[in-house]
Amino acid sequence: MNTFENSKWIWYTDNAEVDSYAEFRDRFDFNGGHTEIKLSCDSDYTLFVNGYYAASGQYGDFEHYKIYDTVDITRFLNMGENDIEILVHYFGADSQRYRTAAAGLIYEVLADGEVLLESSELTLSRQSLTYVSGNKIKVSGQLGFSFSYDATKEDNADGFAPSVEVNKSCTFFPRPIKKHDVLPRTPMKSVRSIGDGKNHLLIDLGGEVVGLPSLEIVTDVEQKVTVAWGEHIDDGHVRMLLGNRNFYYEYKAVEGHNDFTSYMLRLGCRYIEVISEAPVELIYAGVLPQEYDIAERPVTISEALDRRIYEVCVNTLRKCMMEHYVDCPWREQCLYAFDSRNQMLCGYYAFEGGNAEYARANLKLLGEDRRSDGLLSICAPC
Repeated sequence: MNTFENSKWIWYTDNAEVDSYAEFRDRFDFNGGHTEIKLSCDSDYTLFVNGYYAASGQYGDFEHYKIYDTVDITRFLNMGENDIEILVHYFGADSQRYRTAAAGLIYEVLADGEVLLESSELTLSRQSLTYVSGNKIKVSGQLGFSFSYDATKEDNADGFAPSVEVNKSCTFFPRPIKKHDVLPRTPMKSVRSIGDGKNHLLIDLGGEVVGLPSLEIVTDVEQKVTVAWGEHIDDGHVRMLLGNRNFYYEYKAVEGHNDFTSYMLRLGCRYIEVISEAPVELIYAGVLPQEYDIAERPVTISEALDRRIYEVCVNTLRKCMMEHYVDCPWREQCLYAFDSRNQMLCGYYAFEGGNAEYARANLKLLGEDRRSDGLLSICAPC
């Protein structure tokens, strides 16, 4: 049986909005066996099974080279009825890491190879109530959109309706590399009040980290919190606004305890700045690191300074290994062709097996670019 043989591309409406978020809900019976979900989307996703985070991160692709993930969900399942929820962020606007295509989600759930569930018009969906659609605040021309999240709309089950089938034709391929590990929160090295005190906090994570934004606070009032990120500070602040670039996300907090992680936008930063309308008790603001699991090749370097330089270089390579090589995690999360070539060459030396699987996947994605002049674009997908 072919992957997605009877599954359908779906969306919550037949008129997809740029920078919009959709939520999908489905249910299936489980009677045992190794169970996995295969899924693909345009443009990025987060998967929850029975309320637990299970996976995220659509691989960058093209319609003619559409990548699907296979996620083992057995450990999340109960005998009998089980629920899946999939949040999808549709970009809908070209950037240097995304080529516009029709919005959509497609999936199938299999137990020991037997299909238990497929995406169809019977799948319930709606526009997300918590993630604000149509915001269109760009981090940069390379990264695409930031987000605004409204925690006051959580636990609202209203508005779900049957999905709409999408006219989307793709050629599917399995994800060519491993999914990244999501690690525990990077500890906050220091927290200090700046500006107007408890309404303005600066967090130092102690070094460059790359991963998912995470925030935990306690507040006496419902309020908006703005979280900025950056690799350096100037005048005691993170540079949140740089020309037409916007290095921040917004979070509307409920009164009391708030614990939030977004599993789609990746941050590259050392510093976090939290700006609130009223004082908050900060428990955490920072990043859940995402790392690609690859062993380093043993090397012998006698001079201490040379060893330190080498370690910094290998750490930089690691920080720039997302679903493909990227230039700069802070502002340019794109597969730049010539820069990535240099990263691959260094990786051949630095990592076990020359990091061949990862490098091959990068070259394959670059090679799937299609231009009328026969040349390669500066980035892929682009």
